Parts: sequence; structure tokens; C-alpha cells
Amino acid sequence: MKKILLHACCGPCSTHCVATLRDAGYEPTLFYSNSNIMPLEEYDLRLEALRRFAQIASVELVEDVYDNARWLACVKGLENEPEKGARCRLCYGFNLCRAAGFARERDFAEFTTTLTVSPHKPSPLVFAAGDAAAAAAPGPLKPEFRHFDFKKAGGFLDSVRLAKQYGLYRQSYCGCRL
Repeated sequence: MKKILLHACCGPCSTHCVATLRDAGYEPTLFYSNSNIMPLEEYDLRLEALRRFAQIASVELVEDVYDNARWLACVKGLENEPEKGARCRLCYGFNLCRAAGFARERDFAEFTTTLTVSPHKPSPLVFAAGDAAAAAAPGPLKPEFRHFDFKKAGGFLDSVRLAKQYGLYRQSYCGCRL
């Protein structure tokens, strides 16, 4: 199996994505990089659900440093944007740049994200952010962002079903509380 870094927003979304990637011949490593999630207690709840799922699925999990202040600086001036607006594009870019940098540092040739499993995240915007993050990764050997649209073929409903099956905490908002 080929290795791939999977930027993971939470445990529930990761369930379907890990299974899909394994079916496609990949062995994912989960990368929890979500400095946008507020408050910190919510971040911790999501991380704990992801840890639980990683153990259930026997998949490696790496936690990035939580840097909410840097994320807030990145989206400054866009606090009142609605979901799917300009703030989301910057947020995708912020988190996926961190994933691309980690992928580059740890010799992952490819990376992708769980964000596309959500019906609230337009896949073309996520793909554009991932492609830009890959291009901006430091060094001559840049990781490739793989376009997996995990919401296809009932992916979101499958993630909901699996989260219930595994007893995972499932959040009620994207993470940003501005």
C-alpha cells in the first residue's frame, strides 16, 4: 500500500475517508491540524474522538501544534463571513499548508483531507486550497494533493453511520466560532 497523509478535521469524518483510502490502495496517516477550532475544549473533544477512531482503525495519528492566534491573524477582517465564504477559503488554505509542510518534512509524496466528506464544504474550493498548499510547500520535492471527493457515493451518510457505530463524539459546527 502507498502511504498518504490525511488531514483530519475530526474522528467522524475520518471514518469513511480512511476506509475509502484503504480501498484505493493507500495506508493513511491521520494529521490533526485544526487551529481554527474554538474553544479549546471543542478542539480537545474532537481530538479525543479522533484518537479513539485511530485506535479502532489501527491508523497512525499525528497531532499538529494548536496555534489559534496565528489562525485568527490569517482570517482577520473576515470574522463576519458566512460558511462557504472567503474566511473558509483561507481556513482551508491555512490547515492544508500545514499538512503540506508536514507531508514534505516526513517524505509523504501525497496528501489529502477529510474536509470533502462534509456536504458543507464545497470540494472545488478544498481542492484549490490543497493544490495551492502543495505548490507552496518548501523544498524541491513537493507533495501532491490528491483530489478525493469523499462525499460521493453516500460518504457523508456512511461517516455518520460509522461515528454512531464507534460511539464517536460528533460536533454540530465546523469549528470556527467568530
